[in-house]
Amino acid sequence: MAADLVRSQRDDLVSRITMDDGKVNVFSPDMLAALHGAFDRAEADGTAVLLTGRPECFSAGFDLEVLRGGTFDDVRALLLLGATLAERILTFPAPVVVACSGHAFPAGAFLLLAADHRIGARGQYKLGLNEVRIGLTLPWFATVLARYRLGPAYADHAAVTGTMFDPDGALVAGLLDAVVPREDLEAAALAAATDLAALDRQAHAATKLRMRRDVARDLRGAIESELTPARSAATA
Repeated sequence: MAADLVRSQRDDLVSRITMDDGKVNVFSPDMLAALHGAFDRAEADGTAVLLTGRPECFSAGFDLEVLRGGTFDDVRALLLLGATLAERILTFPAPVVVACSGHAFPAGAFLLLAADHRIGARGQYKLGLNEVRIGLTLPWFATVLARYRLGPAYADHAAVTGTMFDPDGALVAGLLDAVVPREDLEAAALAAATDLAALDRQAHAATKLRMRRDVARDLRGAIESELTPARSAATA
């Protein structure tokens, strides 16, 4: 069941959302639906969010069985679920912290690009945008996020070559905000989420929307032009 893929636990002013499919946290339709549901609950509760994955793997990205073997509508629906999840994280009315517990392949990296604060575990992990190395074109919505969050040279190089970063390289490129030892990740991320949860919520939400007005507009435009059924069908 989709609900079994994501665990939600409320700690005072923080909702801890943990992805765990027992493997590598592939973003299947069920996983993405469960994540949307968890964010729905956090928004209704008015909490900050701490999002994390399994030890050693935050997410292996979109389900390749769907991307390579699904129908056009299946692929579009999957990408739409992922794109709108990134969009809601980008504009979420409360702070969103991501504890990157290991590898972060697309679309796991897309969520890192959208979050307010990203802490990664130090280790032999790979993070980034490797679509071109597996025969896929980076979706338009992902190019918007990459240009927004990564340094210009890093965004172009990562997208065009599919080069993946280790955690320290991801910190320099702008994919992470901090890197800590693996054993310290949970405590560091919870401390960051608890600190941000104390922000004035109205001021935080309003400022976030002001700072991200342009990227949010461009992200919505990319979603509508590429993934909205009526428009994407016309250009297929």
